[in-house]
This record gives sequence, C-alpha cells and structure tokens, in this order.
Amino acid sequence: MVAARPGRGLVSTTRPWVLIGVPTSAGAHHAGQERAPAALRAAGFLGRLRAAGITVTDGGDLPVTPFQVSPGRYRNLTAVARVAGQVRDRVAAMLADGGAPLVVGGDCTITLGAAAGFGPQVRLVYEDGDTDLGGLGNADAPGSGILDSTGVAHLLGEGAPVLTGLGAAVPLVSPERLALVGGEGPVLSASPVETARRALSAVGAAGPLLVHFDVDVIDSGELPLANFPHYDSGVTAAAAFACLRELCQAGAPSGLVLTEVNPTHDPFGDLLGRYIDGVVSALAPG
Repeated sequence: MVAARPGRGLVSTTRPWVLIGVPTSAGAHHAGQERAPAALRAAGFLGRLRAAGITVTDGGDLPVTPFQVSPGRYRNLTAVARVAGQVRDRVAAMLADGGAPLVVGGDCTITLGAAAGFGPQVRLVYEDGDTDLGGLGNADAPGSGILDSTGVAHLLGEGAPVLTGLGAAVPLVSPERLALVGGEGPVLSASPVETARRALSAVGAAGPLLVHFDVDVIDSGELPLANFPHYDSGVTAAAAFACLRELCQAGAPSGLVLTEVNPTHDPFGDLLGRYIDGVVSALAPG
C-alpha cells in the first residue's frame, strides 16, 4: 500500500504543532541531552519555525531528568519509564486537543512514550543512525543495559514490561507499521527522497504517522551534535534533512520526535544553528 501524499506546498500537518520539551538523559550513555530543549529555544528554534510560516505553540517542558549511573540489565529503568509515561500522557492530551506533538528530547526512549500516546494504529518512520534493537542481551551475553539503544526493541514488544506495556496494546507499534531509515547510510545519502518515499510506502496509509529523527543519523564528522558519535556513516546533513523533509511534506505526519542532540558538544553554538536550519527546512511549507 502506498502512503497518501498531499500536494506540495502544504504544511506537514493540518494540525498546529505544539512543542513539548523532554529534557532527559535518563536512558543515555552519559549526561548532556537533558539540556537540548532549553538550548534549542535559546538558539531561536521557535522563532525560526514561525518565521518560516509554520504554526507552532510552546507547550513547555517536562521536568528535567538527568543521567544517573544505574548498573543492571535495564539501566535507570524507573526514571526512563516515568519520563516515557509523562510523554505518553502529554502526547495523548495534545492529540485530543487537536494539536500535533513536536517532541524535542532528550534520548531516544522518549519515542516509546510518543508512540504509546498515539495508540496501536500509529505508523512510525524511524530515521536514525542505529536500529536501536541492541542493548538487551541475555544470560549468556549480557548487553550494555543502556535503554537508549533499545527503543525499537521495546516498541516491538521485547524488553522490560514497564516499557513495552506503556500503551493500550503490545507491541506499541506493529512491525508492518514501522520503517527504519538511516542504517543503510550509503543508500540514504545517495537517494534521500526516494528512501523517504519507500519508508512511507512500507508503513501504509491507514492510521496517524509519527516520525522519529535522531541527529546521529548524520555523520559526526560533519555535524557532531549526537550524544554518541557516528563517524564514517557517509550520511551528510543535507541528505538526512532532505529525507526528513520528504517524510514531513509527503507523509503529513501527526507528530515528530527530535532526539539525541547534546548541546555540550557545541560550545560556540554554530552546530545548533545548522541543526535548526535543517529541521525548519523540513517542516516549512513550499
């Protein structure tokens, strides 16, 4: 089934965007991502969106939840689950009020909450430098326990029940409604628009569309904002944002999650500016 495609020049959704900051690094390898929502606001993110003709209101931030050292199979699970539950509730409330959640994190575990807030009919395109299927391990080969690396596994029903059970059904996203984009770096870099179109076709046309965009899909040699570096992927910022733009313009998503930005990697502020340029270009009409 091929996803429905609105005409060019439409804003990505008929709902007005509502920005919610999720300042958390609870599921991460180390601290820093909890600073992203405030740093992006300070860098003019909201003003840039509005200047580009994008209707967006500021829904505020959830409480700050910083990284903590927490050994075990599921590191910092209690905090990760609490934040994901808060995201779920805020996203569900925004949708009920007619808004489109623009969720700004924060580590990738926030997408669990976003998907749960949409419900079992959600379609998810996951543009990320990783598949996020690792980290769980088993008795013979324990994993890292870093929940940031396990988002897709939990979306598909594998892992900690407190996370897989965030929504009305397990799995949070049906496999046929999920498309992973970015792990095939050379393909994405060579054909970003076609890659996005294939992903939209793969998830079908029925049900609300949620898009996840992790800055680590971009080669860290060009834009080293990601919380965990990804060098030599070959994916340029131009290609990653071109793919995101096609997802937003052709897919008309009802929600967008932005993850993994670590402002501590940007002491002079120019990287955040380039990131904002890319996101605004993806969401701007025309």
